[in-house]
Amino acid sequence: MRTIRFIVTILLACGIAGGLMAAPGDTLKSFATPGHCPQGLTFDGKYLWSSDRKTDMIYKINPDDGAPVDSLPAPAYMPLSLTWDGRLLWCVDAGEEFIWGINPETGIAERTIWCPVSRPGGLAFDGENLWIADDGENKLHSISTDDGTTMTTIPAPTSHPGALTFDGTYLWVADRFKDMIYMVTPNSGDVIICFKAAGPYTSGLAHDGKNLWSVDYQTDLIYRHVVDDGSLFARLDEKYQHLEFTHQARNYGPGEVKSLDVYLAVPVDRNSQELTAPIVYDPQPDDFLTDRWGQKVAHWRFADLAATEFTNITMLTTARLYQNRYFVFPDKVGSFEDIPKDLGKMYLIDDSKFALNDPIIQNGVKEAVGDETNPYWVGRKIYNYVIDKIEYERVGGWNIAPTVLDRGNGSCSEYSFVYIAMCRAAGLPARYVGAVTVRGDDASWDNVFHRWVEIYLPGYGWIPVDPSGGDSEWPADRANSFGYLNNRFLITTGGGGGSEYLEWSYNANERWTSKGRCKIVVEYFGEWSPVVEDNE
Repeated sequence: MRTIRFIVTILLACGIAGGLMAAPGDTLKSFATPGHCPQGLTFDGKYLWSSDRKTDMIYKINPDDGAPVDSLPAPAYMPLSLTWDGRLLWCVDAGEEFIWGINPETGIAERTIWCPVSRPGGLAFDGENLWIADDGENKLHSISTDDGTTMTTIPAPTSHPGALTFDGTYLWVADRFKDMIYMVTPNSGDVIICFKAAGPYTSGLAHDGKNLWSVDYQTDLIYRHVVDDGSLFARLDEKYQHLEFTHQARNYGPGEVKSLDVYLAVPVDRNSQELTAPIVYDPQPDDFLTDRWGQKVAHWRFADLAATEFTNITMLTTARLYQNRYFVFPDKVGSFEDIPKDLGKMYLIDDSKFALNDPIIQNGVKEAVGDETNPYWVGRKIYNYVIDKIEYERVGGWNIAPTVLDRGNGSCSEYSFVYIAMCRAAGLPARYVGAVTVRGDDASWDNVFHRWVEIYLPGYGWIPVDPSGGDSEWPADRANSFGYLNNRFLITTGGGGGSEYLEWSYNANERWTSKGRCKIVVEYFGEWSPVVEDNE
């Protein structure tokens, strides 16, 4: 087992040294733990400390090579989490209702305070108070080091908060069931960034002032992770797909359709997708047009469709789709003055669906934003406000933003209209994108589609925000729709408002003229099929 772990360590080290791109969460190095049941982890400014549940010991570890430097007995027989306050090691025990402050020089527990939770998880110290993860109530509590009194409580990112540490600004929380690590604001519990844990059972976290460390109970390894290397986003979990998009129009008469114009949005390469072959159309478009937002559309024109005649257009796209997880650190986002003026001219203007000056929008912005001046937090507070005020419901039609916000329900498009309207009213550029969606299986069918928003954050650029997708009580789920895209979307459309060709639609649109009584039915849908690659 130790030999295997040593090999893993060498491979990880060689991967980074060999010039592979690192991103937040990536492992820089790893080494074996001194014991086989590692639990807590902390950093004292020079050394790591790790508790072990089997040996009932707390080990002092050299972070350069993982070598044990010293050890001391735990204050009880089921030691869990550790944290360092600058003088004492604090340890919580799974079998006792106490938290001990241990002098690492003498091994004496100089302080003993009552543990306020029945199922304690991680411990952290923020410079003034301890923090403890409450796995029973799904909370994070700030507690006094004097007597364990709870000072503040915030929601945990998920239903299983475990390991915990503090980096000087943010809390870091692990969920061993989801195998994720979350960076959390200590004032509200908002999740800012998250990434996949290195192992399947993260039992301890520590921060050394620059990098994050984790210890894993299953692999018996301690890992050092990248936190911020300047990466904007990571591409994850490639999905290789064919999409056949079909547009059909039928004239059931008895009159005549004199003209029919069909517009299909043309997808392009993005951070989340790469087209691997030319798009195939049947029949060929009459021409290609570009609207005022820069969206390219394929255009067909049909004439004199008698009763019972119909049109059938297909667009076949082959693309690699990726998850995108963006790494936006709020303190590194520029100011509103840093937003390019040309973006403001395009993506701060009003339009019919937005009604920026409506009192409902204006008052909503004041209530959501308050005196906030950081563009990230303006976008995030509006996001939380929209989620709290609106419930997802496809009620038919696309109403204007004030109507949707006032009634409190809407579709993904209506969530997007409200969010764009409030962001623009607050001075934050916002636009929408629309996509065809993989529904469950990779071989699937979609006629519902999906629309969400992108906001411009100075210093980072356009960041995806999906207010309807993030409508959840859990902070981690909300974070998974702010700066994150799944790999089940082929984005076809980008726009900032009404389009000359697509109007307020996305993926496709059509217009017609008719003579006499006509019943015209339009249908469009996407059919997905996974691409099987021949590697031989």
